[in-house]
Amino acid sequence: MPVIEYKCPNCGSSMVFDGNTGKLSCPSCGRTDNIEEIPDPLKQQVFIEDEVKEYHCTSCGAVLVTDPETSATTCSFCGSAVVLSDRLSGELAPAMVIPFSITKEEAIQAFKKWCRNGLLTPSDFMTADRIKGITGMYVPFWLYDLHNRVEVHGHGTKVRTYTRGDYEYTETQHFDIYRKIRLNYVKVPIDASEKMNDEVMDKLEPFPYQQLKDFKTPYLAGYIAEKYSYNDEQLYPRAKDKIQSYIDSYISSAVSGYTTVNFTNKQIDTTLKQADYVLLPVWMVHYDYNKMEHTFAMNGQTGKVVGKPPISKAKVAAWFAGISGVSLLSLKLISWMMGGGFL
Repeated sequence: MPVIEYKCPNCGSSMVFDGNTGKLSCPSCGRTDNIEEIPDPLKQQVFIEDEVKEYHCTSCGAVLVTDPETSATTCSFCGSAVVLSDRLSGELAPAMVIPFSITKEEAIQAFKKWCRNGLLTPSDFMTADRIKGITGMYVPFWLYDLHNRVEVHGHGTKVRTYTRGDYEYTETQHFDIYRKIRLNYVKVPIDASEKMNDEVMDKLEPFPYQQLKDFKTPYLAGYIAEKYSYNDEQLYPRAKDKIQSYIDSYISSAVSGYTTVNFTNKQIDTTLKQADYVLLPVWMVHYDYNKMEHTFAMNGQTGKVVGKPPISKAKVAAWFAGISGVSLLSLKLISWMMGGGFL
């Protein structure tokens, strides 16, 4: 089956995408090529999900065995970067991609710096070099443009308290509330890979969508890429749920100034204007500590790290002891200022 590999015209080595220059680069001779000037070899093909396919590395001839979701990888035998073209064409062709801007070396240094910021993580976790592996992966996302028509009815009150003479009065005014709102949300990201943890992917946001580029296969060279597990229709309900809190927040801001507000009716009609299939850059870091592997994710553009590092019980105990000590000192000081004693 078709495999795309970018060979260096100078020395014949396998070229990879360089996040620093944004170009296709040869690690052997240093040649760089502008991706925008390279014709994309993808053709309109249809990938049949259940069809058994065999891929061969064009460099060494080895058989490539991958998960059904993988669309770009490296040859396990010679290390060449390859793209499985039929898994990125037709309906499976991404519309856009945000290329990596953080290199592997930069990602490692950024992760080590992030580890050192953990106030309650074990000291040897923060100082030791325990990175077991780091993989650059293009994760499939759907970006939704959602237009919302919102109508709300409710009841509001304004309460005022004032004094006249010896009497205190409370005045309550009642209002009927009606708001008609239009809210448009663009590029709402929902990850489409079954393998990836949805909560972790959400926390990696935001991605710099101004860096979106029309999809070209050279951007994938040297990285792993996944094809989507769920189409835009299947993930549409999750996209609607994701913007719900933002809609509620906006509605609340539109009825500010009241003492109390009770909504009697809230109607939200959401229309899907567009859903684009895109690939977003993520570094997956596997960290070996205390005979356990911890997995972290890093935004391949911003360097934001998401994950749960181990917690030092000794540091937690010391932290609580410190809080208790400060509280005790404060109580003693207050007691002394009031002329009393504290045992």
